[in-house]
Amino acid sequence: MARPKPVTFDKVKIVAENRRARFDYYVEDTYEAGLALSGTEVKALRAGEASIAESYAEVRDGQVWLVNANIPEYSHGNRLNHEPRRPRKLLLHEREIERLFGAVERKGMTLVPLSIYFNRTGRAKVELALAKGKQTHDKRASIKERDWKRDKARLMRERG
Repeated sequence: MARPKPVTFDKVKIVAENRRARFDYYVEDTYEAGLALSGTEVKALRAGEASIAESYAEVRDGQVWLVNANIPEYSHGNRLNHEPRRPRKLLLHEREIERLFGAVERKGMTLVPLSIYFNRTGRAKVELALAKGKQTHDKRASIKERDWKRDKARLMRERG
């Protein structure tokens, strides 16, 4: 029998975060995926260097790939250093890949990485979101709601 997945992922050290993703997309579902990395990529991540601001994931040939994520070259690497923006394979279960592929194909959803982090066992993981894009008026509503929450908290603090 399969072990149930935790609702929140075991994030020990967050390396990169896509903070704009929750503003630009409605996040429907989140998945934890492993990253297939070379040695110098792991060292660069451990140094805290990565950017996933413009990156996305795609399902190609039955596999999920992280595209356009920037992990800069390791400073102490030699001629065998890695390419910074190469597509990286994400490690997911086959059933999860099929579910993601179906959602992307049928419902027009997008796979957006929310963060790259190391878990308790020291493995690099990606928090991947199945998301639907927001329209401009939805973004305005989000801004209005965020501002109201901030003002409400300020009023509650002042009045006690």
